[in-house]
Amino acid sequence: MARRFDYLADVEAFVAVVEKGTVSAGAITLGTTPSVISRALSRLETRLGVQLLRRTTRRLSLTDAGALYLEQTRSAFALIDDAERKIQGQDGALSGRVRLSVPTTYGHYRLPPLLARFARTYPQVRIELSITNRNVDLVAEGFDLAIRLGHLPDSGLIGRKLEDARLCVVAAPDYLDRTGIPQHLSELPEHDCLPFVMPSSGRIGPWLFRDNGENLEWLPSSNVTVSDDVLGTVSLAQSGLGICQTYDFIVRERIERGELVEILEAYGGCSRPFSVIYPPHRQLPAAARVLIDFLGRETEGR
Repeated sequence: MARRFDYLADVEAFVAVVEKGTVSAGAITLGTTPSVISRALSRLETRLGVQLLRRTTRRLSLTDAGALYLEQTRSAFALIDDAERKIQGQDGALSGRVRLSVPTTYGHYRLPPLLARFARTYPQVRIELSITNRNVDLVAEGFDLAIRLGHLPDSGLIGRKLEDARLCVVAAPDYLDRTGIPQHLSELPEHDCLPFVMPSSGRIGPWLFRDNGENLEWLPSSNVTVSDDVLGTVSLAQSGLGICQTYDFIVRERIERGELVEILEAYGGCSRPFSVIYPPHRQLPAAARVLIDFLGRETEGR
């Protein structure tokens, strides 16, 4: 019987090149050479009888046929991947792989101890963790789950809230020694309040306060503006460059060590939610479902 799918390695090369952006990067991902990848692409296009990629000296771009083929082959590989994960662990021990995307705030300061406990409980589950502030496309990029900040838009994704993370305002002791400690919100414009430009909108993220039972938004301003990674505002504040608003779970230990001082506590009480999300139409592997339940239990009540 003739092999029907002996060209799948060529298809995998095509997907890797598109996802990584260049033939060289695709070759590195697959542990081979650019010449091998180029021959694989040529064989695939010859077999299909269509051009999949437009090649120039500087970049690659998909043809219409290539975009359609990419979408279908990604779906096919995802089905194969799911089939492998479903049959793993049939001896009773949970196993398999979970691809998880998280923002830097959660990935560095909240998730590590949770994953450590999960790994001790389910040692045969492999977690592939991407820590990025970019909102990944779960389906197109092959992620099982993502943890996202804020109230989720009506995107068709299913979300389970993990916690409402308390916000606080902090500054370094030497900054407050130089400038004085603000006691009222009206004093904030006199200070360097470190703003963060939100990558999703390109706008400065408002600070949230609660005053006399009402929620207030206030736009910070400073000579220094941070973008891409909100943790930069915490680092700058700790270096004495100004005041920042962040999550209590990020700075609590620094406050206890005296590296930062919490201020304007009378206007606290605000929080933002973190949720774990996943596509509704994709059947989650058992390990991903167990991880969702585990994170939900571990963060319940926070």
